[in-house]
Amino acid sequence: SSSLVLHDLIAKLHSQFALKNLGRPDYFPGIEVRYLPSGTILLTQSKYIRDLLHRANMAEAKGITTPLVSSLKLSKFGTDEFPDPHEYRSIVGALQYVTLTR
Repeated sequence: SSSLVLHDLIAKLHSQFALKNLGRPDYFPGIEVRYLPSGTILLTQSKYIRDLLHRANMAEAKGITTPLVSSLKLSKFGTDEFPDPHEYRSIVGALQYVTLTR
């Protein structure tokens, strides 16, 4: 049975590594884990996304279908640079994480 296979795997891992059973996870990096009465496991990223919006000072931003006017002409001149390039890269990386873990 799958239960025996799982216990065998845990025993083999325990023989090679120091393991500690922390029980059922409620939060995995960036992902909330909820256990529904039906036995279903629900994974959400709502908290991670809210925290990211706060970090980017966009918590009050309103969502729209297209974040840019389609007729806008873009130019490399006349635009402000992001004040902290490290923070910009960090936020872009966090957005990529959200996208890739969906």
